[in-house]
Amino acid sequence: MAHAYVFPGQGSQFSGMGKNLYDSNPLAKEMFEQANDILGFRISDIMFTGSDEDLKQTNVTQPAVFLHSVIAYKTLNDVKPDMVAGHSLGEFSALVANGTLSFVDALKLVSIRAKAMQRACELNPSTMAAVLALADEKVEEVCAAVAAETGEVVVAANYNCPGQLVISGSIKGIEIACERMKAAGAKRALVLPVGGAFHSPLMLPAKEELAAAINAAAFSTPLCPVYQNVVAKAVTDAAEIKKNLIEQLTGAVRWTQSVQAMVADGASHFTEAGPGKVLQGLVQKINKEMQVNGVS
Repeated sequence: MAHAYVFPGQGSQFSGMGKNLYDSNPLAKEMFEQANDILGFRISDIMFTGSDEDLKQTNVTQPAVFLHSVIAYKTLNDVKPDMVAGHSLGEFSALVANGTLSFVDALKLVSIRAKAMQRACELNPSTMAAVLALADEKVEEVCAAVAAETGEVVVAANYNCPGQLVISGSIKGIEIACERMKAAGAKRALVLPVGGAFHSPLMLPAKEELAAAINAAAFSTPLCPVYQNVVAKAVTDAAEIKKNLIEQLTGAVRWTQSVQAMVADGASHFTEAGPGKVLQGLVQKINKEMQVNGVS
């Protein structure tokens, strides 16, 4: 039976994250200090003692979650994953775990991605909302109808698990869509405390910069397949991995479909590396037969 390693995205951060690793593991300490040098500020200090507000800035959150995930993974002994996947930002952590990207190159890409997304958010005030207990098809239908009628951007952005879908778009578009989702029978439709409309066309301004950085980075042949967000299937070709990683910025995170594909390909055990337990919960909601655990 195959063992899958999965890596969380933005939203899993908390004050104190990674401190146990820094204090107890020399390799972890070395990697944190290397990251501080590369980023040009002491991100470890913000992770260990910063406020929730400090950690919420996109240019801090993304490298922080990436660092915690990759360092937690690297401190495990003799790990040989059969497959990997990451939720949104977590895809970069997954690509370090399967040897596609070096730690340093991935960290630099994550930093560029975070800053580019932050700027895109400032250009177009926008947001995301969680829609609970409504069929995926119905959510997609409402988004399409609101977009067609109002000209606002509204798209399905994160397929987290059955009955939990996140939509993304302009502030006005999301407000109208939330009302319609409730009218269509959603248990809840709540606007999320995020900086902007991630995984929507509103992230296009960030795409060019990120694409240039990804295309310039060295991608190796992976040691095992990565199940990428935008295609929800196993990918092993370095050029294809690059293309999907660029598309992910404006495309949907097909997490439900990715986990289902991993299970179909033989996964029986999922280990989440990094802060929190969000993915362990989602995997169990997608397939309750799965064994899950976490390393942090």
